[in-house]
Amino acid sequence: MNNQKPQKPTLSGQRFKTRKRDEKERFDPTQFQDCIIQGLSETGTDLEAVAKFLDASGAKLDYRRYAETLFDILVAGGMLAPGGTLADDMTRTNVCVFAAQEDLETMQAFAQVFNKLIRRYKYLEKGFEDEVKKLLLFLKGFSESERNKLAMLTGILLANGTLNASILNSLYNENLVKEGVSAAFAVKLFKSWINEKDINAVAVSLRKVNMDNRLMELFPANKQSVEHFSKYFTEAGLKELSEYVRNQQSIGARKELQKELQEQMSRGDPFKDIILYVKEEMKKNNIHFMKAFQKIVVLFYKAEVLSEEPILKWYKDAHLAKGKSVFLEQMKKFVEWLKNAEEESESEAEEGD
Repeated sequence: MNNQKPQKPTLSGQRFKTRKRDEKERFDPTQFQDCIIQGLSETGTDLEAVAKFLDASGAKLDYRRYAETLFDILVAGGMLAPGGTLADDMTRTNVCVFAAQEDLETMQAFAQVFNKLIRRYKYLEKGFEDEVKKLLLFLKGFSESERNKLAMLTGILLANGTLNASILNSLYNENLVKEGVSAAFAVKLFKSWINEKDINAVAVSLRKVNMDNRLMELFPANKQSVEHFSKYFTEAGLKELSEYVRNQQSIGARKELQKELQEQMSRGDPFKDIILYVKEEMKKNNIHFMKAFQKIVVLFYKAEVLSEEPILKWYKDAHLAKGKSVFLEQMKKFVEWLKNAEEESESEAEEGD
């Protein structure tokens, strides 16, 4: 009788050893950098050839792991140390944004290189956004010319959708704002952005990331006024951006006025107090009040503070000549609606008789 227990089946196979030297070549950023820089040196300043080299190299080199190193080289010519400086002992290349000519056409050509690379390797999108956010925080470490090139490139990439406007959050860094770096950078950036698209497209992109009301934060707190913003950017040749910010502030003020009136009515505040509040707002913010006039009248109508009769009478003959066209144009559709509603109620009453 055999008392031995049957052996359990086991899986066996050949085990391969990974040589340390091979592992280092694949995962060492210095080796990666040398490969990229050597390839760029061979392509020269022909950006079409650069794009083709980068496309082909993605199949052999680990772009996913070394995205930051790759973008550092393409922008600054080599790996960046904290603060934005290039390490002295590192190999560099002149085939990069910072070594290129400082003009819009050249930056448009570089934008195409980044576009093609990221379209080919979609996983680089997040790494590229992180890279740009980092570069914006390093602005003080770059020369004025390097900042100008980066600003133009960023504006173009924002316009063509390669970058999301959320990267602009880096410009609100306290030190960059305090020293005027953020505002100066923003001038070049918005000029190239608007040159590629227009102010309406820029506004849509800013609104998507809730940045349409934050542009004044490019300045220190004591200079965050519509007047200062408008003067600075108008003198820099960006009148359309100044007008956009002024309009955004006006819309914000009107919304606040309407919100306060609604809250006062819902609380049941005395109508004389509400009217007094409106009069005070008229004195302080006449422009904002004029633009919100129709909505205020509708609020009063819904709350039964005003009835159809005085509104129609005012529209017909009781308004003042000053500001007449502004108020009449705003009230036109609402008055037509009131007239139609009144006519319908009269005809219903006749039918009842």
